[in-house]
Amino acid sequence: MFPRPIQDSSRSRQLMYKIALPISLVIWLLPMIAIVATAGRSLSDLNYGNYWGIPSEWAFVENFSAVFGSSSIGIYLLNSVIITLPSIAGALFLSTLAGAGLALYKFRGRFLILALFIAGNFVPFQILMIPVRQLTLDLGVYDTYWGVILFQIAFQTGFCTFFMRNFIADLPFELVEAARAEGVSEWNILTHIIVPLVRPALAALAVLQFTFIWNDFFWPLILIQSDELRPITLGLTTLKGQYISSFNLLAAGSLIAALPPVMMFFAMQRHFIAGLTLGASKG
Repeated sequence: MFPRPIQDSSRSRQLMYKIALPISLVIWLLPMIAIVATAGRSLSDLNYGNYWGIPSEWAFVENFSAVFGSSSIGIYLLNSVIITLPSIAGALFLSTLAGAGLALYKFRGRFLILALFIAGNFVPFQILMIPVRQLTLDLGVYDTYWGVILFQIAFQTGFCTFFMRNFIADLPFELVEAARAEGVSEWNILTHIIVPLVRPALAALAVLQFTFIWNDFFWPLILIQSDELRPITLGLTTLKGQYISSFNLLAAGSLIAALPPVMMFFAMQRHFIAGLTLGASKG
Protein backbone atom coordinates (compact mmCIF):
# COMPACT_ATOMS: atom_id res chain seq x y z
CA MET A 1 0.00 0.00 0.00
CA PHE A 2 2.85 2.37 0.82
CA PRO A 3 6.00 2.94 -1.28
CA ARG A 4 8.92 0.76 -0.30
CA PRO A 5 11.92 2.65 1.19
CA ILE A 6 14.71 3.20 -1.32
CA GLN A 7 17.15 1.48 1.05
CA ASP A 8 15.23 -1.79 0.51
CA SER A 9 15.42 -1.55 -3.27
CA SER A 10 17.98 -3.18 -5.52
CA ARG A 11 21.37 -1.59 -6.16
CA SER A 12 20.38 -0.63 -9.68
CA ARG A 13 17.28 1.20 -8.42
CA GLN A 14 19.28 2.97 -5.74
CA LEU A 15 21.81 4.08 -8.36
CA MET A 16 19.05 5.35 -10.65
CA TYR A 17 17.55 7.20 -7.68
CA LYS A 18 20.85 8.88 -6.80
CA ILE A 19 21.28 9.99 -10.41
CA ALA A 20 17.69 11.12 -11.00
CA LEU A 21 17.29 13.02 -7.73
CA PRO A 22 19.91 15.77 -8.30
CA ILE A 23 18.83 16.12 -11.95
CA SER A 24 15.20 16.57 -10.87
CA LEU A 25 16.21 19.11 -8.22
CA VAL A 26 18.21 21.15 -10.72
CA ILE A 27 15.31 21.15 -13.21
CA TRP A 28 12.89 22.13 -10.44
CA LEU A 29 15.16 24.93 -9.21
CA LEU A 30 16.05 26.17 -12.70
CA PRO A 31 13.49 29.02 -12.75
CA MET A 32 14.68 30.26 -9.34
CA ILE A 33 18.31 30.03 -10.47
CA ALA A 34 17.43 32.06 -13.56
CA ILE A 35 15.70 34.76 -11.46
CA VAL A 36 18.64 35.01 -9.06
CA ALA A 37 21.09 35.24 -11.95
CA THR A 38 18.96 37.85 -13.73
CA ALA A 39 18.72 39.91 -10.54
CA GLY A 40 22.52 40.14 -10.57
CA ARG A 41 22.94 41.06 -14.22
CA SER A 42 23.34 44.50 -15.67
CA LEU A 43 20.88 45.77 -18.26
CA SER A 44 23.60 45.78 -20.90
CA ASP A 45 24.12 42.05 -20.36
CA LEU A 46 20.44 41.41 -21.00
CA ASN A 47 20.41 43.65 -24.05
CA TYR A 48 23.27 41.61 -25.51
CA GLY A 49 21.28 38.41 -24.95
CA ASN A 50 23.39 37.03 -22.12
CA TYR A 51 20.59 35.29 -20.26
CA TRP A 52 22.22 32.05 -19.09
CA GLY A 53 25.93 32.74 -19.28
CA ILE A 54 28.14 34.16 -16.55
CA PRO A 55 27.40 37.90 -16.19
CA SER A 56 30.12 40.19 -17.48
CA GLU A 57 29.67 42.16 -14.26
CA TRP A 58 27.64 41.51 -11.12
CA ALA A 59 25.13 44.23 -10.29
CA PHE A 60 23.23 42.92 -7.27
CA VAL A 61 23.74 46.05 -5.19
CA GLU A 62 22.91 48.39 -8.05
CA ASN A 63 19.76 46.47 -9.03
CA PHE A 64 18.35 46.20 -5.52
CA SER A 65 19.19 49.85 -4.84
CA ALA A 66 17.40 50.81 -8.04
CA VAL A 67 14.34 48.80 -7.01
CA PHE A 68 14.03 50.68 -3.73
CA GLY A 69 14.95 53.99 -5.35
CA SER A 70 12.70 53.87 -8.42
CA SER A 71 9.54 52.41 -6.83
CA SER A 72 7.52 52.53 -3.63
CA ILE A 73 8.31 48.91 -2.88
CA GLY A 74 8.38 49.54 0.88
CA ILE A 75 4.77 50.80 0.73
CA TYR A 76 3.78 47.84 -1.44
CA LEU A 77 5.26 45.41 1.10
CA LEU A 78 3.37 47.14 3.89
CA ASN A 79 0.15 46.95 1.86
CA SER A 80 0.66 43.21 1.41
CA VAL A 81 1.07 42.81 5.17
CA ILE A 82 -2.08 44.87 5.83
CA ILE A 83 -4.07 42.68 3.43
CA THR A 84 -2.56 39.28 4.24
CA LEU A 85 -2.57 39.15 8.05
CA PRO A 86 -6.24 40.13 8.63
CA SER A 87 -7.28 37.81 5.80
CA ILE A 88 -5.50 34.86 7.44
CA ALA A 89 -6.90 35.69 10.87
CA GLY A 90 -10.45 35.99 9.53
CA ALA A 91 -10.28 32.80 7.46
CA LEU A 92 -8.81 30.76 10.33
CA PHE A 93 -11.35 32.10 12.83
CA LEU A 94 -14.38 31.36 10.66
CA SER A 95 -13.09 28.01 9.45
CA THR A 96 -12.32 26.85 13.00
CA LEU A 97 -15.88 27.70 14.07
CA ALA A 98 -17.40 26.08 10.98
CA GLY A 99 -15.08 23.06 11.12
CA ALA A 100 -15.87 22.45 14.78
CA GLY A 101 -19.59 22.76 14.12
CA LEU A 102 -19.47 20.28 11.24
CA ALA A 103 -17.23 17.84 13.12
CA LEU A 104 -18.72 17.89 16.63
CA TYR A 105 -22.45 18.31 16.07
CA LYS A 106 -24.78 15.91 14.29
CA PHE A 107 -27.60 17.73 12.54
CA ARG A 108 -29.54 17.28 9.36
CA GLY A 109 -27.83 18.71 6.30
CA ARG A 110 -24.30 18.94 7.70
CA PHE A 111 -22.86 16.82 4.90
CA LEU A 112 -24.64 19.02 2.37
CA ILE A 113 -23.05 22.09 3.97
CA LEU A 114 -19.63 20.44 3.88
CA ALA A 115 -20.22 19.51 0.23
CA LEU A 116 -21.00 23.15 -0.54
CA PHE A 117 -17.74 24.24 1.10
CA ILE A 118 -15.85 21.69 -0.97
CA ALA A 119 -17.72 22.52 -4.20
CA GLY A 120 -16.84 26.18 -3.82
CA ASN A 121 -13.17 25.31 -4.21
CA PHE A 122 -13.85 23.96 -7.71
CA VAL A 123 -15.48 27.14 -9.01
CA PRO A 124 -13.08 28.94 -11.38
CA PHE A 125 -12.43 32.22 -9.63
CA GLN A 126 -12.20 34.11 -12.93
CA ILE A 127 -15.96 33.81 -13.47
CA LEU A 128 -16.49 35.67 -10.18
CA MET A 129 -14.63 38.73 -11.40
CA ILE A 130 -17.63 40.84 -12.49
CA PRO A 131 -20.05 39.97 -9.65
CA VAL A 132 -17.37 40.41 -6.98
CA ARG A 133 -16.32 43.78 -8.38
CA GLN A 134 -19.95 44.89 -8.51
CA LEU A 135 -20.52 43.65 -4.95
CA THR A 136 -17.58 45.67 -3.64
CA LEU A 137 -18.95 48.74 -5.44
CA ASP A 138 -22.38 48.21 -3.86
CA LEU A 139 -20.84 47.79 -0.40
CA GLY A 140 -18.61 50.83 -0.84
CA VAL A 141 -15.37 48.89 -0.31
CA TYR A 142 -14.03 48.99 -3.86
CA ASP A 143 -10.46 50.30 -4.06
CA THR A 144 -9.93 49.80 -0.32
CA TYR A 145 -8.01 47.33 1.82
CA TRP A 146 -11.29 45.94 3.13
CA GLY A 147 -12.53 45.02 -0.31
CA VAL A 148 -9.61 42.63 -0.87
CA ILE A 149 -9.54 41.44 2.75
CA LEU A 150 -13.23 40.54 2.84
CA PHE A 151 -13.03 38.71 -0.46
CA GLN A 152 -9.91 36.78 0.55
CA ILE A 153 -11.60 35.72 3.79
CA ALA A 154 -14.72 34.61 1.93
CA PHE A 155 -12.80 32.81 -0.80
CA GLN A 156 -10.32 31.02 1.48
CA THR A 157 -12.79 29.98 4.18
CA GLY A 158 -14.16 27.10 2.09
CA PHE A 159 -10.82 25.31 1.80
CA CYS A 160 -9.90 26.15 5.40
CA THR A 161 -13.21 24.77 6.70
CA PHE A 162 -12.71 21.48 4.85
CA PHE A 163 -9.15 21.32 6.23
CA MET A 164 -10.15 22.07 9.84
CA ARG A 165 -13.22 19.86 9.84
CA ASN A 166 -11.11 16.81 8.94
CA PHE A 167 -8.57 17.53 11.67
CA ILE A 168 -11.18 18.16 14.36
CA ALA A 169 -13.11 15.02 13.35
CA ASP A 170 -9.97 12.95 14.06
CA LEU A 171 -9.72 14.18 17.66
CA PRO A 172 -10.89 11.84 20.46
CA PHE A 173 -14.53 12.78 21.01
CA GLU A 174 -14.34 11.43 24.56
CA LEU A 175 -12.57 14.65 25.61
CA VAL A 176 -15.55 16.71 24.48
CA GLU A 177 -18.03 14.38 26.17
CA ALA A 178 -16.07 14.51 29.43
CA ALA A 179 -15.98 18.31 29.34
CA ARG A 180 -19.73 18.48 28.68
CA ALA A 181 -20.36 16.10 31.59
CA GLU A 182 -18.45 18.53 33.81
CA GLY A 183 -20.66 21.37 32.69
CA VAL A 184 -18.12 23.17 30.50
CA SER A 185 -19.71 25.51 27.98
CA GLU A 186 -19.40 24.83 24.26
CA TRP A 187 -17.33 27.98 23.75
CA ASN A 188 -14.85 26.93 26.47
CA ILE A 189 -14.66 23.46 24.94
CA LEU A 190 -13.69 25.06 21.65
CA THR A 191 -11.16 27.51 23.05
CA HIS A 192 -9.60 25.34 25.79
CA ILE A 193 -9.76 21.83 24.27
CA ILE A 194 -10.23 21.90 20.51
CA VAL A 195 -8.01 24.86 19.57
CA PRO A 196 -4.94 23.73 21.61
CA LEU A 197 -5.18 20.26 20.07
CA VAL A 198 -5.39 21.54 16.48
CA ARG A 199 -2.70 24.20 16.90
CA PRO A 200 -0.31 22.37 14.51
CA ALA A 201 -3.09 22.25 11.93
CA LEU A 202 -3.73 25.97 12.36
CA ALA A 203 -0.03 26.68 11.92
CA ALA A 204 0.13 24.58 8.74
CA LEU A 205 -2.97 26.29 7.40
CA ALA A 206 -1.57 29.73 8.26
CA VAL A 207 1.57 29.01 6.22
CA LEU A 208 -0.48 27.84 3.23
CA GLN A 209 -2.84 30.80 3.43
CA PHE A 210 0.02 33.26 3.81
CA THR A 211 1.54 31.91 0.59
CA PHE A 212 -1.77 31.96 -1.30
CA ILE A 213 -2.85 35.46 -0.27
CA TRP A 214 0.59 37.10 -0.37
CA ASN A 215 1.25 35.83 -3.90
CA ASP A 216 -2.23 36.63 -5.24
CA PHE A 217 -2.13 38.98 -8.22
CA PHE A 218 -5.55 38.60 -9.80
CA TRP A 219 -7.88 39.98 -7.12
CA PRO A 220 -5.82 43.04 -6.14
CA LEU A 221 -5.72 43.83 -9.87
CA ILE A 222 -9.53 43.66 -10.01
CA LEU A 223 -10.40 45.30 -6.70
CA ILE A 224 -7.64 47.93 -6.25
CA GLN A 225 -7.12 50.93 -8.48
CA SER A 226 -5.09 53.38 -6.38
CA ASP A 227 -1.33 53.06 -6.59
CA GLU A 228 -0.88 53.72 -2.88
CA LEU A 229 -3.00 50.65 -1.98
CA ARG A 230 -1.27 48.15 -4.26
CA PRO A 231 0.27 45.02 -2.69
CA ILE A 232 3.73 43.88 -3.69
CA THR A 233 2.56 41.52 -6.44
CA LEU A 234 0.75 44.36 -8.19
CA GLY A 235 3.43 46.92 -7.35
CA LEU A 236 6.08 44.97 -9.24
CA THR A 237 4.43 46.06 -12.48
CA THR A 238 5.64 49.61 -11.81
CA LEU A 239 9.21 48.40 -12.39
CA LYS A 240 8.47 47.91 -16.08
CA GLY A 241 9.65 50.89 -18.07
CA GLN A 242 7.47 52.68 -20.58
CA TYR A 243 9.69 51.85 -23.56
CA ILE A 244 11.95 49.10 -22.24
CA SER A 245 11.45 46.32 -19.69
CA SER A 246 14.16 46.18 -17.04
CA PHE A 247 14.04 42.46 -16.39
CA ASN A 248 16.95 42.70 -13.96
CA LEU A 249 14.92 45.06 -11.75
CA LEU A 250 11.83 42.89 -12.10
CA ALA A 251 13.86 39.85 -11.02
CA ALA A 252 15.30 41.72 -8.04
CA GLY A 253 11.84 42.91 -7.03
CA SER A 254 10.48 39.37 -7.38
CA LEU A 255 13.14 38.08 -4.99
CA ILE A 256 12.18 40.75 -2.47
CA ALA A 257 8.50 39.80 -2.83
CA ALA A 258 9.30 36.10 -2.39
CA LEU A 259 11.27 36.55 0.84
CA PRO A 260 8.35 36.89 3.32
CA PRO A 261 6.63 33.58 2.35
CA VAL A 262 10.00 31.79 2.46
CA MET A 263 10.80 33.29 5.87
CA MET A 264 7.30 32.38 7.07
CA PHE A 265 7.76 28.77 5.99
CA PHE A 266 11.14 28.33 7.67
CA ALA A 267 9.89 30.04 10.84
CA MET A 268 6.87 27.69 11.00
CA GLN A 269 8.50 24.65 9.41
CA ARG A 270 8.27 22.41 12.47
CA HIS A 271 4.61 23.27 13.06
CA PHE A 272 3.85 23.04 9.33
CA ILE A 273 5.19 19.47 9.07
CA ALA A 274 3.49 18.47 12.32
CA GLY A 275 0.20 19.88 11.07
CA LEU A 276 0.36 18.02 7.76
CA THR A 277 1.15 14.72 9.48
CA LEU A 278 -1.35 15.13 12.33
CA GLY A 279 -3.72 12.20 12.27
CA ALA A 280 -1.66 10.33 9.69
CA SER A 281 -1.02 7.46 12.11
CA LYS A 282 -3.05 5.83 14.84
CA GLY A 283 -1.96 4.70 18.25
